[in-house]
Amino acid sequence: MSKLRTVSWIVLALVGALVMLGALGSANLAYRGEFPLGGVSVSEIASGREPVLLGLRGARATAAAWAAGWAALFLAVVLGPYRRGDVAAWWGILASAVVLALVAGARVPLIGVRAGSGGPLVMLAIVVIALLLDVRRLARAA
Repeated sequence: MSKLRTVSWIVLALVGALVMLGALGSANLAYRGEFPLGGVSVSEIASGREPVLLGLRGARATAAAWAAGWAALFLAVVLGPYRRGDVAAWWGILASAVVLALVAGARVPLIGVRAGSGGPLVMLAIVVIALLLDVRRLARAA
């Protein structure tokens, strides 16, 4: 295995692990902590209305669950087929990162909010760089 391929899958595995840690941290806040929405704590937003507080916590927990699920699948692909040299895994990893960045970035033109769009775009850049380290696998497959 080339050194660039090794660096590539290690960087991708770190991305997956960091997303998993972030997702679990977000879930912890959703279930047990206090977190802001638009600079205002969820408790203040709910103003003693338990169903509102539970809905806000539930929305964050759902987002965290999807992030953790994506991270688990991402890691399974990176540590399995991608590490072994599967070309389809290269494209699958790229597609998943692009879709994540597009959906997260859609908030800017659609609702005019930039908050939360930076992380997925930075992650996309890191994933693309890591994939480009092993772009030769595509040339060999062609």
